[in-house]
Amino acid sequence: MSLLDVKSYVAGSWIAPDRAARTIENAVTGDVMARAGVGALDAPLMLDYARTIGGPALRALTFHDRARMIKALGTALNDNKQALYELSFATGATQADHLIDIDGGIGTMFVFASKGRREMPDSQVYLDGDVEQLSRNGTFLGQHICTPLQGVAVHINAFNFPVWGMLEKLAPTLQAGVPAIVKPATSTCYVTELAVQIMLDSGVLPAGALQLVTGGLDDTLSHLDCQDVVSFTGSAQTAFKLRSDPHILRNSIRFVAEQDSLNASILGPDALRGTPEFDLFVQEVHREMTTKAGQKCTAIRRILVPDRQVEAVIDALRLQLSQTVVGDPKDAATLMGALVSHAQKQDVLEKAAIIGTQATRVFGDPESVPQKGAFLPPMLYHCADPDAAQHVHDTEAFGPVATLMGYKDMDHAVALANKGQGSLVASVVTHDPDVARHVVMGIGAFHGRVYINDRTSMKESTGHGSPLPHMVHGGPGRAGGGEELGGVRGVMHYMQRTAIQGSPDMLRAIGGTWVKGAAQPAPPAHPFTRTYDELQIGETLQTASRIVTLEDIEHFARFTGDTFYAHMDEEAAKRNPFFPGRVAHGYLLLSFAAGLFVEPNEGPVLANTGLDNLRFMKPVQAGDSIKVDLSVKQKTPRNAEYGEVRWHVTLTNQDDEDVAQYELLTMNAFSA
Repeated sequence: MSLLDVKSYVAGSWIAPDRAARTIENAVTGDVMARAGVGALDAPLMLDYARTIGGPALRALTFHDRARMIKALGTALNDNKQALYELSFATGATQADHLIDIDGGIGTMFVFASKGRREMPDSQVYLDGDVEQLSRNGTFLGQHICTPLQGVAVHINAFNFPVWGMLEKLAPTLQAGVPAIVKPATSTCYVTELAVQIMLDSGVLPAGALQLVTGGLDDTLSHLDCQDVVSFTGSAQTAFKLRSDPHILRNSIRFVAEQDSLNASILGPDALRGTPEFDLFVQEVHREMTTKAGQKCTAIRRILVPDRQVEAVIDALRLQLSQTVVGDPKDAATLMGALVSHAQKQDVLEKAAIIGTQATRVFGDPESVPQKGAFLPPMLYHCADPDAAQHVHDTEAFGPVATLMGYKDMDHAVALANKGQGSLVASVVTHDPDVARHVVMGIGAFHGRVYINDRTSMKESTGHGSPLPHMVHGGPGRAGGGEELGGVRGVMHYMQRTAIQGSPDMLRAIGGTWVKGAAQPAPPAHPFTRTYDELQIGETLQTASRIVTLEDIEHFARFTGDTFYAHMDEEAAKRNPFFPGRVAHGYLLLSFAAGLFVEPNEGPVLANTGLDNLRFMKPVQAGDSIKVDLSVKQKTPRNAEYGEVRWHVTLTNQDDEDVAQYELLTMNAFSA
């Protein structure tokens, strides 16, 4: 049978493997099925293509343009995922595993596309935080902004998730406006190659935005500079070797690592046999031991239970594990497929043997499963003395292997969890909020994510081992010290935060958002008669004044039922340190403000969707007058028919003192 040639995509061309290629085996049969890699990779050409072709093309797009591009890529992959499923069976993954890797990766693309449209502006500059007033009169201001790095992101991915592992890095990278070079692990790179082919064939990626290296990277990292990023997933040993390279250190090249992790799961002392939490805990541990044959960086490696529950949990897990069918991943009856290769199987057995010097195997005979192919059974160990047995806390068998240990009390559980010296995720299954808080306060500093589950959340929870694109994925210490995902936080890894300082008009021009003190040109017509695309940032309607009377205050109080003493009792109001006497309701002022600036006729303003950042700065008494400045602060398109307009509203009194301000949100139609 001819071997599958897994190609690389470099500088716009597909390159077939040559004589230096590495062979790849089918995890299920053990037969050699493919080859990948070339002897010499033209790294300068590849990097130059990304920097000079891909980077400028991506940076020319707005965040919303990039989000639409990412959504289109996700759609293309979704339309072709059956082909990815069929190919992925050869990695040893079951159909259930495909849903995590392939569907999970596609879902990550869709989440980042949505967040890019909802949480980032339709511009090329991201504003990070509020404006800082650096001078007394507000003519000199500061603002933090983020702009795309002008280099390339090199993604070095692990073998266990050939699709999700690529897409969870690629989505935030493209959203930031940075081109990527993807280097998957060789053993499963044939699945990644197909996914890349699908994305390139979609026609939505600019030239140079995505390249693929199947095989070795050669000397690519030695050609990187301060504008580049390396994002690595794999072993701590390899991460250390790469990140300590003198060239990486000398040039302060950003290095994001997600590496070894001895994740723990804690059964709360309240979760006795017969409770929903006990059953949930057993189900979670079983799932994490067997999903992807335990080849997950977030899998449960250490099982922490109260001393008095040890035997009960072992018995329950034995029963669950004994029902786990191990075999051909294409067989619908199979619950756990093969490890990715014979080499990986051997590595797991060697690591399990180390664990076995300080723990006893209570389930899982390696001889009980098919010997052709890289199969292993789920293997459960029990450590009777976890305080002295350091191997169970620092040896990761990257497969279906976990060690159960007892704890004396919650402080002991916390100490054991932290003996892993940093992990991606720890979990606690408890229905006691005090237990959950105690654990979080004790282990939070050692773990990138803490997952808490009980009878309330169990039906909708996503599981201990499921990184979500909305939440940070990473961990301190042994886990690498990096962060990925986390929504817009993940995008920031590929951008530079810069502090800009200048006048309000300078900040407005750079950030694309009106800043207090910047020019406020008068609109040519009432702004509520102007369509979304006609409105200009900064244009301001200045209204006439309205006097607030005592009759207004009393009528509003009776009409709304808000008869708070500060509005109705002169003497009581005077005793309050905030008021000089009876004052107008804040919401009365907002209502009067709307009456001053609203244009009542049908027009392009479709809806008022809310207000943000409301502040009352100075009380208004009967006899005072108020007027309004209504400024276009920011515009964000939402679809082809309308966009969101953020208005800055300032209410001032007869002495031109600010009495209130807020941001009004409306949906405005585009021109026909």
